[in-house]
Amino acid sequence: MGLILGLIGVLFVYLSPEFGADPNEEKVAQFEKLDHYSDGEFHNLIPTNMDMDIAKAIKMLPEFFKNDPSRKPDFEIPIEKVDSLELTSLSIPTRLIWFGHSAFLLQIDGKNILIDPMLGEVPAPHPWLGKKRFSKELPIEIEQLPEIDLIIFSHDHYDHLDYGSVQKLMSKTKSFYVPLGVGSHLEAWGVEPEIIHEMDWWQEIDAQGLKLVFTPSRHFSGRGLNNRFATLWGSWVISGAQENLYFSGDGGYGPHFKEIGQKYGPFDFAMLECGQYNERWKEIHMMPEETALAAKDIQAEVFMPIHWAAFSLAMHSWTDPVERVLIKANSIQQPIYIPKIGSRIEINGNLNSKEKWWVKPE
Repeated sequence: MGLILGLIGVLFVYLSPEFGADPNEEKVAQFEKLDHYSDGEFHNLIPTNMDMDIAKAIKMLPEFFKNDPSRKPDFEIPIEKVDSLELTSLSIPTRLIWFGHSAFLLQIDGKNILIDPMLGEVPAPHPWLGKKRFSKELPIEIEQLPEIDLIIFSHDHYDHLDYGSVQKLMSKTKSFYVPLGVGSHLEAWGVEPEIIHEMDWWQEIDAQGLKLVFTPSRHFSGRGLNNRFATLWGSWVISGAQENLYFSGDGGYGPHFKEIGQKYGPFDFAMLECGQYNERWKEIHMMPEETALAAKDIQAEVFMPIHWAAFSLAMHSWTDPVERVLIKANSIQQPIYIPKIGSRIEINGNLNSKEKWWVKPE
């Protein structure tokens, strides 16, 4: 039986489309010219502890799957629904709609942009290998979304790059902007190569009138058992005619935040990772207090904690991120905004709501 299960596992890894594809030899040859790539792997800008290998991760699985009721809401968290017609108005101000975790619809300068649109139920290569989304529904389903001008991805982990979501989105999307190597996954899934734009750290590009800059983060990549670091990871600067936004992707705290702030700040609004952390891997996922410090570093007028409120991917309680980051942000007088999933976040609007919607109603 063990042999059969092992064979099934191997076949699943090599045959399931969920795993995507590794960069080909031609791409790898180009990567080898970079100072942050060697021995077949991309590297962080500063030394980063990556001791959490596959063996250690497997040993930790019982703790991860432990039935801890604090790791998910014990009530239906409020979700604001979005009408598809509302998204097609000609007079929409620059705004974001949050899907939970790190997924957003950004409407800016007449463009519809999806950021890390993981809109599936389980952030894993198979539903049996992960935990379901907290909420039973999204603010709006993929099929109801308008035509998408561009999608940007921060890295290729399952809670950010989702095969099922890409399958539903690619027929209504004009272009994709991704880190180096991530285009190989999209091509394997049927996206036309000519609409995929792979980018390196600090690379700038005009994307349909918007300025995009792919900036560093302190993290890693990989979707399979042996392709960790095969593709690049990072964060994004998105600049329109008036507004300047920052999206952190995933990563640990480091000096790159100040450098990004000095080069491209200040930012009108920043979306910063705050969730799925642990002291054992704090170098690749910020602690909540560091998230508030990062907002200061990048010179954010207002920041929003992301990477929480949708999935349980660590051992902390589901509200621990927001509770801790609020305390730190207030102590350093860094403006913070914590909207409900689905609410319209108008960049030049009132971002001072203090409603603690994550607290169970009496």
